[in-house]
Amino acid sequence: MIISASYKTDIPTFYGDWFMNRLRAGFCKMVNPYNREIYRVDLRRAAVDGFVFWTKNLGPFLKQLPEVQERGYPFVVQYTINGYPRELETSVVDPNQSVTHASTLSEKFGPRALVWRYDTILFSSLTPYAFHLENFSHLASALSGTAEEVVISFAQLYRKSKRNLDELVSRDSGFTWWDPCAETKRQLIYDLAAIARTHKFELSICSQRDLLVPGARDARCIDAHRLELLGGRRIRAELKGNRTDCGCFASRDIGEYDTCPHGCVYCYAVQNREIALRRFHRHNPLSEFLFEPQGAFEVAGTLPLFEKE
Repeated sequence: MIISASYKTDIPTFYGDWFMNRLRAGFCKMVNPYNREIYRVDLRRAAVDGFVFWTKNLGPFLKQLPEVQERGYPFVVQYTINGYPRELETSVVDPNQSVTHASTLSEKFGPRALVWRYDTILFSSLTPYAFHLENFSHLASALSGTAEEVVISFAQLYRKSKRNLDELVSRDSGFTWWDPCAETKRQLIYDLAAIARTHKFELSICSQRDLLVPGARDARCIDAHRLELLGGRRIRAELKGNRTDCGCFASRDIGEYDTCPHGCVYCYAVQNREIALRRFHRHNPLSEFLFEPQGAFEVAGTLPLFEKE
């Protein structure tokens, strides 16, 4: 099984010590967010085909990655570098530092181990169409040669995302945001794809196939083929995305919602930053869980990766 760590929270930035403790122990425990059942996830090399790490600040985790490799696990880092204003990403590291981290990762582990993500694309008074063209071009130039692919996606405006954006509107009367029409999005993709090609990136779109245009392809963020090339051995995995239009291979995510304190107002995984901050401060890196469960019960798993305690 491929392990995702994690699209629910930023494990490399905030929970790297916990992850390494669990890797050394050979398992972690997680809670199903829907039915609150507890599962034991086998993290031994024999059970794990590889890791996909998701982060907005790789710096704290760079020192851990050599051990992950030494233990025989192939990995890919999905690295989001947006360079958005602080109003939208409260505590994300400066993009210049992220570029440095990306370069370090690429030099040590090769460009195939890195995927640059320019997402979520949000249209607002702070980030209109022209902003994305200039910002993407600047970042693509700085990151050229560090990776082969850039993944984009447009904001999925879930209820919690809309609420957080509307709260920002209420705090700042000059701020507005909007969801542009599909044709505007396709035109931006076409323009970004041209910029990407100039800097030798292949541009792909995450879970939004209706927006595909010439020069862009469907993203596969959990990619067994990429991990096979990195690890040098066959991975038997089925294509099984987590949502409509998702092109990913099957994986198991070991993160927890409402635990990322980055403070991105468009985030679908955090109700509000105060909850995430409280949970982050309560986090115990020695725990079997990323966040200690409340009101959960333990059951036997239904996948080979899972083992009853």
